[in-house]
Amino acid sequence: MTSASDRLAGERLDYLAGSLADAAPADPLALCDVWLQDAFARRDSHGDITDPTAVVLSTVALDADGTPRPRSRTVLLKGLDEHGASIYTNLDSDKARELRATPQASLLLPWYPLQRQVRIEGAVEEMSSAGSDAYWASRPRGSQLGAWASHQSRRIDSRESLEAQYAEVEARFEGSEVPRPEFWGGLRIRPERIEFWQGRAHRVHDRIVYERSADGAGAGDWTRHRLQP
Repeated sequence: MTSASDRLAGERLDYLAGSLADAAPADPLALCDVWLQDAFARRDSHGDITDPTAVVLSTVALDADGTPRPRSRTVLLKGLDEHGASIYTNLDSDKARELRATPQASLLLPWYPLQRQVRIEGAVEEMSSAGSDAYWASRPRGSQLGAWASHQSRRIDSRESLEAQYAEVEARFEGSEVPRPEFWGGLRIRPERIEFWQGRAHRVHDRIVYERSADGAGAGDWTRHRLQP
């Protein structure tokens, strides 16, 4: 029987779903919005993009001797505007501690059925308490309880222990609102570089990158270049 690993080198898929014109808008956030709308529309029409907001967050972890090691995980994008790309997490988690030590991050939005991806890179800052409170209030109660119950990234001896922690929190807040924990909040990546990738035939893909000037903050502060694939 052929193993999955034996098939890797022979896998082939030509990319024919679309193109990315040189006349892309001057503001990359406008193109981000169009592509996000396309991803939601594809989810609604075909169901093969199960979560258009899923984004791969990459950080840098430093070993005790200072050796940098990249780490990635999938999180959910909860905001994208002129202020940056927003995610929410346990601020004592590995990713949050890594971002405090090295406050630079990369986000990857992969929309495989559309044969597209967007990379967002930039500096990271913690959101205000008011911003974190506003999003916390919109979360389902179960998710609020889960944030209290999980000591994110810490070891635990069993699934049963984790469920016991959830049950304890559920009982503690029974009949009352669940407040936002001090250890939970928002992080914002302020884009300095945004790259759009559209798969094309024969691996001659479209890549357009936007880079922001060091002191730029508006739509006119982006430069745009086409990259070779």
